[in-house]
Amino acid sequence: MPYLSILLFGAVFAGAVLAWHVPLWAGALYLPASVVCFVVYARDKAAARAARRRTPERTLLLLGLLCGWPGAVMAQQWLRHKSSKRPFQMAFWGTVLCNMAAFAYLVSPLSFVRML
Repeated sequence: MPYLSILLFGAVFAGAVLAWHVPLWAGALYLPASVVCFVVYARDKAAARAARRRTPERTLLLLGLLCGWPGAVMAQQWLRHKSSKRPFQMAFWGTVLCNMAAFAYLVSPLSFVRML
């Protein structure tokens, strides 16, 4: 199920590229952000196992909101990190929806950014 969100985003992005001629770099922002987010989740998982200082949840959520959520989804699934903590998951999926809504708005033909 979580992977479906990444596929849905890919479909929305492809549709925006075809219908509204959105530049490819707009979607390319998600790749480095996702890699950074995945690495931060992996470091936090290692810190949890070693009883070291952890990354605050708000930092993980912010990284996801700032285009890193596909990497967070992958980390949650592959590393089994933060995947069963219900309050975190609710907040996380809220940030995913906010990010996707912002992306859809910014790439739509009605967006002020597109008029520039």
